[in-house]
Amino acid sequence: MAIPSITDYPMPTPEAFPANRTQWQPDPARAVLLIHDMQRYFLRFYDADGALVRQLVDNLVAIRRWARERGVPVVYTAQPHEQPAADRALLNDMWGPGLTTADPALQAIVAPLAPEEGDTVLTKWRYSAFQRSELLSLLRQWGRDQLLVGGVYAHIGCMITSADAFMNDIQPFLVGDAVADFSPDDHLMALRYVATRCGSVITTKSLVDTAAPTLSRDWLVKRVRALIEEEVDFDPDENLIYYGLDSVQVMLLASELKERGVAVRFEELTRIPTLNAWWSLIESKQPQAIAA
Repeated sequence: MAIPSITDYPMPTPEAFPANRTQWQPDPARAVLLIHDMQRYFLRFYDADGALVRQLVDNLVAIRRWARERGVPVVYTAQPHEQPAADRALLNDMWGPGLTTADPALQAIVAPLAPEEGDTVLTKWRYSAFQRSELLSLLRQWGRDQLLVGGVYAHIGCMITSADAFMNDIQPFLVGDAVADFSPDDHLMALRYVATRCGSVITTKSLVDTAAPTLSRDWLVKRVRALIEEEVDFDPDENLIYYGLDSVQVMLLASELKERGVAVRFEELTRIPTLNAWWSLIESKQPQAIAA
């Protein structure tokens, strides 16, 4: 069977969201934003003039802006147009040929959400964004253990990706009004499953209304610990390379500091890679960005 034409329905409001079993809270220093399958092909089954798709895209644009302002990596999934039968496999039995017989232009992410320089686009082969992709290794490399999920379709890829994140000890946050589905029942079913079995359901407003974290020495300590994936009480004057920090993680930290108004270059961080040296460098670069 093919994906059905989808009748426009009202985006669920927070009052309709299920209660979460966990008390998890999104943390920009720990999170990655996943924009799931927001390709022209998958959105063409909706009413192009309907309120649902407009709100979906608007909310995802707002969340992506929030992520960029806080140094949260942005990752996309996108199915390829070329899908050999062996790669598509059982999806053919369930959904037919999909993108393989559609206009290749429909593979593109919708224009308002088009990936930008520095974003990561993963090739999507299965419901879960973790299957046959480097998503998990990227999360580990970036020192991130939270995944914010938005896109389509809620009860298929978004829900299964959230469950897969949970099973890999990644806290998933499904943004309940930044996903869309085949029907309101399917949409709410996905929210209930995530909220009660594998993650947390949040709203766009609760996320984007949070203030950017204030830079402090405590923030730097927590960020370094997340990057090296260690809870050790490391020596603040010890070379952090000895604790497993690598050049990619240092570049990520430099990018996050830039997003927070502190222009520190990669070369400056690698010159003396210790916690004390880094904090002195940050203070000297932009004192007004530091917490009192």
